[in-house]
Parts: sequence; C-alpha cells; structure tokens
Amino acid sequence: MPGAGPAAHAACFPLVGRAAGDILFRGPEGAFTAKDFLLAVHRLAAALPQSGHYLNLCQDRRHFAVAFAATVLRGQVSLLTSDRSEARLRRLAERFPGCCAVTEEAADLPLPQHRFALHSASPAPGGMDNPMIPAGQPAALVFTSGSTGEPVAHGKSWGALATRSAAAAERFGLAPAAPASIVGMVPPQHMYGFETTILLPLHAPVSVWCGPAFYKADVEQALAAVPGPRVLVTTPLQLRALLAAGIRISSEGIAPVERVISATAPLYRDLAGDVERAWGTSVCEIYGATEVGSIASRRTVAEEDWQVYPSVRLEPCLDGVQVLAPYAEPTGLNDEVAFAGTDRFSLLGRKTDIVKLAGKRASLAGLNRILNEIDGVQDGLFVAPDDLEERPTARLLAYVVAPERSSEDILAALRGRIDPVFLPRRVVRVDGLPRNELGKLPRQVLATLHDAAGRD
Repeated sequence: MPGAGPAAHAACFPLVGRAAGDILFRGPEGAFTAKDFLLAVHRLAAALPQSGHYLNLCQDRRHFAVAFAATVLRGQVSLLTSDRSEARLRRLAERFPGCCAVTEEAADLPLPQHRFALHSASPAPGGMDNPMIPAGQPAALVFTSGSTGEPVAHGKSWGALATRSAAAAERFGLAPAAPASIVGMVPPQHMYGFETTILLPLHAPVSVWCGPAFYKADVEQALAAVPGPRVLVTTPLQLRALLAAGIRISSEGIAPVERVISATAPLYRDLAGDVERAWGTSVCEIYGATEVGSIASRRTVAEEDWQVYPSVRLEPCLDGVQVLAPYAEPTGLNDEVAFAGTDRFSLLGRKTDIVKLAGKRASLAGLNRILNEIDGVQDGLFVAPDDLEERPTARLLAYVVAPERSSEDILAALRGRIDPVFLPRRVVRVDGLPRNELGKLPRQVLATLHDAAGRD
C-alpha cells in the first residue's frame, strides 16, 4: 500500500499507517481492512458537499473514522462534540456558518446534513491512494464536555494526533506480532474515545469493535467476538456498573481481557483492585484532558505517580505546568502537579478544584475519594458554593447515593477521615447523580442539585 510505512519525512504522516490487509475495525458485519477503509474514505471525500467544517455525528466507529478521515483528505476540519442536544447543535451552526453534519441516518437537525452509506457502489475518483498528510494540517476541533462550564473547542493538528497515537501504542506495548482487539465503551466524539477507538487503529497494531458495547450483555458478546489479546476501554462509572451486574470476564466461556484502560474520572484504587481480582486482568488509567489529549498513564493499584508518554514533556511555566508534544502548541494544564522525576508526576488536583477554608486547603477530588470509599456509598461528591472563600459561614455540601446508610452515618464516617473544617454542612442523600455517559456532571447539573437542596 503506497505510503503505509513510516512518514516520508518529518513534516508528513500517512492517512493510514497500516498495511493493506491489516484489520482496522470489526463488527457484526465482519472485518474492515485498511484497504476497505481507504476505498470508503475516497468515496466519501468525493461525495461530501463543500463546507468549511463538518460535524461528525456518526455512532458506528467505522462510519465515524471514515467520515473523519474523509475530511482530513479534503483538508477540512471535523467538529467533535459529545453533546447532541438541539440547543448545542444550534449554537455550533451559528458559530460555524455553512457547517455540515455527517450522519448515518436522516435526522431532524438544525443544520445541513450529509448521510452516507459505507458500502456504496460508486467509484472512488481518487482510487485507493494513501496520501501523506502535512503534520501541521488542522484536523479536528474537539469540544470539552462542559463539566467545568461552557464547552470549549481545542484544535488538533494531524501530526499531533498521529504522533500521540504512536506514543500510546509504545506505552501500552501494542505490537504488530500480536495485534490487540479493543472493545470501547466510550463515544468516539469524546477526546478519550476519539484517541483510543478511532485514531489508534489508523496508526497502531489494533482493531476496534464497532458493534454495541455498553450494557453487560453487549460487552460480553463483543469480547467473545474478537480475538485476543483484548483491551477494554471504559470509565470508572462503567466499571462499577459491570461489576455490579456480575459480568463474567475471564471465567468459563467468557473471553479474557488482557488489559482494562480507564479515564474521564478518577479511578479509585479499591475499584481497580476489585476489577483486577474479578477479571484476572491489569487495570491502567490514562491521564489527559481535551485541551492536551492523553499524556500519561499508570497502573492504579501499583502506582501513585503518573508516567508521561514517550515524546511528551511537562515543564514549569508562569501559570503552573505546560505540556510540550510534537506538532502541538505548548498548552498549560488545568491541574496542579508535583514533579517526581523527569518523566513522572503526582496529581494534586484541578486548579479550580482546590478549596480554602480557615486558612487550610483541600482538593475536592481528594474529598470525593474519601467519601466514595465509605462502606455503603455507591456514588457521591462534595460541592463548594461559589462564595466559599468570601462568606464566613459558607461550608461544603455533600451529595451521596447510599440506600442503606443515613446522612448521619456518613457524616460520622467522614469525621474520622477529613479535617473538621472541610466536613460538609449537610449530607444530602439522592437516588442517583445525573452523570452523563462518561460519568461527568456538567456544571449546570451541579447548580440544579444545589438549588434543589437549598442554598446554605
């Protein structure tokens, strides 16, 4: 396959860095090779209407990847957002005039759309060339989830995406001699899902499952349908749900998983240990953010510190710490970290996550970890009022999902574990926290919870 080897020179990377017969995606319909992929990409690129930006709303990972690569081939930019609400799509249409949505099925959308069929019989005018794409070419605008406010767009160049995939493949030992099969439970529109289930198969020796993989039965069937070694890409919320549902991985008749990769929210060590023991696997966490992508990892039960990916560096800057990586602008982290060597760091918490009371400081993430480790607490979080540091009587609030524990029980358990100044004024028991599919709680949802509980 022309151009499928290493980059011809430092400033370009191939659209697909795999051999023609390599399997990139698998699904109920069968295998989808690099050759199949390129043919589909050229067909779609020739059929897309003119547009400055394309909103990729495809759900099947093959379709999503084809649509993304087709826009790269045309030298245009994909918009990636996990929020498909009408209000959000209207705001995107207003911000990017002439934007076109790429979809699998006709839908009632507030912007033009192009529906495409993967197995079209139309010819591909560009043939099956595997072009070299300039490293600096803008490829995507990825939007944050909105968990810390209004979603913000972050630009990604082709070179940044390609080199980060290669770094992840090296970190997780993905080798051509034994191509791994990825079963992903996270949407491809999110940066984590985009990197692990769309970009990796284009640049690393993996294939990705494209069928359903959300509920227990789906995951079991997906793992049974793909060859080993198997990698499950998921979130802490989904791991907890799979364990509670009694999924039987690595037992009689169920395909074993060599590695579990988790991100989007803190993975508590107890949960990681439960997964490793129940499934006979290794659980790793990825550290990253939409603005910088994935930059580090650790095995949760064995490591406190994070090890940065090959080719990624962290260095101090005026506002804290910035990330340096190939073909990407230096970008500051929104987290506070402590360096533990040239390629390792510990995470202290988000800059907006640090709360101050009575001259003392604490991390909401650290308080949440303690809260969720209390027996009987299924989910929970601390919330700080906006005027915590200005109003002398202001205090933290805690929301918990704990059907068999009272608020008084939980408050008593907290008294022996955290500084008294950070004890919540109230522990509010709720039936569930309205997390999204990634386990996040958007800021407007937190405000609604706080209003419902009554302001203190």
